[in-house]
Amino acid sequence: MKRQPLGPSTCAIHGSPERLSDGAPITTPIVQSSTFINPVGGADEVLYTRYGNNPNQLEVAKRLAALEGAEAAIFVGSGMAATALAHLTVLRPGDHLLASKWLYGGTQDLFTDEFERLGISVSLADVLTDEWRRHIRKNTRAVFIETPTNPLVRVVNIEPIAALCREKGLVLLVDTTFATPINMRALEFGADLVIHSATKYINGHSDVIGGAVAGSAEVIEEVRRLLKLWGPALDPHAAWLVERGMKTLAVRMARHNANGMAFAEWAVEHPQISAVSHPGLEDHPDHDVAGATMDGFGGMVGIHLKGGAKAAEQMLQHLRIASHAPSLGGVETLVSEPRVTSHARLSATERQALGIPDGFVRVSVGIEDVQDIISDFDQALAAR
Repeated sequence: MKRQPLGPSTCAIHGSPERLSDGAPITTPIVQSSTFINPVGGADEVLYTRYGNNPNQLEVAKRLAALEGAEAAIFVGSGMAATALAHLTVLRPGDHLLASKWLYGGTQDLFTDEFERLGISVSLADVLTDEWRRHIRKNTRAVFIETPTNPLVRVVNIEPIAALCREKGLVLLVDTTFATPINMRALEFGADLVIHSATKYINGHSDVIGGAVAGSAEVIEEVRRLLKLWGPALDPHAAWLVERGMKTLAVRMARHNANGMAFAEWAVEHPQISAVSHPGLEDHPDHDVAGATMDGFGGMVGIHLKGGAKAAEQMLQHLRIASHAPSLGGVETLVSEPRVTSHARLSATERQALGIPDGFVRVSVGIEDVQDIISDFDQALAAR
């Protein structure tokens, strides 16, 4: 009898389930060992935690691969490490990378500061329009996009980009940290590699730094080779924490989706908020794309305060439940100002051109009772 495909919650909780033996632990044990006994004279793979093949590292990778519909996955020490190793796997000196201009600030710095130094040229283009096609060169080797984007929560239509990448023989890398494989599986739309900051929703509890890459077994093995050389392995205990967080990923995302939508609808009506960015809103420029490519609109909301930076600071000082902190995707509501965090290196004029004026704040809506979240922002905006 043919097995039915497992649902996302089942994959996240059990991986590839097999009947456990009597006395077996229900929860994966933490194998907090740096090294393992190697058979004398054998040709078996050397097990060494720095190589990314500790049992905890392998177990959490199998679960992510199942969720993404990928042949393989690998976890590393941070989202930035995942981004760097994924790109260095497919790029060489003399190659050209075409990247979205809608990027997390740290990723942009990696591309423009470090990749250029390594002899990899980078162009930033608007992948929300057809403009990006004009930037393809003879030596273009890969295309990179985020979707939804940080911090404006724009949603990129992957399929036409993937189609041209196949035509031109380019590798398409997609960061879907904001979506997670619960809301979007980029490989289904033609991506070659998917990147995550596991620090965010995949772990979901604001207590781990980690990153992941998923794709074909061949490419993931090359990522592993670079992991051995560059060294950003994920600690076994951190891998265990990520696995623990993944078990509730589907139910957490359902709550994030619902709370994010409710918060965005409230924000639209607030007199001190001039604009709201959330793909679930019908007037969001990418609402139709999000509806066609995502299974939920997520918990990330961008809001523009009419009073600019001063109004933002005043609100942040009076929040009681939500916290002013970088990062996102935890069970608690977090608020950040890109002008002093991810996009601090840009001038006010440059941020304005990207749609991130002073007074813009990014809200990672948590899974608290949504009316409590809304009430907290209400009282903070009313405070003087």
